[in-house]
Amino acid sequence: MAEEEKVKASEEVKEEVKIPKNLEKIVEEIENLKVLDLAELVKILEKKFGVSATPIAAAPAAVASAVEEKKFFTVVLAKVGDKKIDVIKAVRDLTQKGLKESKDLVDKGAEGAQIIKENVKKEEAEEMKKKLEGAGATVELK
Repeated sequence: MAEEEKVKASEEVKEEVKIPKNLEKIVEEIENLKVLDLAELVKILEKKFGVSATPIAAAPAAVASAVEEKKFFTVVLAKVGDKKIDVIKAVRDLTQKGLKESKDLVDKGAEGAQIIKENVKKEEAEEMKKKLEGAGATVELK
């Protein structure tokens, strides 16, 4: 009798699902499958239709972060190039630094990457990159 009560209780917990008429036969056949056969069916359907049966609870956060575009960038001088004087002029113009500070920054850029400006809006960062690359430098936006 206790076994019957357990079965009845588990049936009460199940949520009533409305199955469209055209899918009743398929759902009935799936209900009669063994667990291993059902797992194999899921794998076959995933491969055939290029989908995944994994839960997508984390998907909204992933989509939101992918859609959220970076607003501020750091402009980095990766390589100076052959036109060092033109790069110094561009750095001086973009940073409003003096000639010596601009030259020192470009000289350090010859040894390794140097930050030109941080927390720059996207449009300004792209404009800076364009100007520095026009002077012969290699620039990265991070």
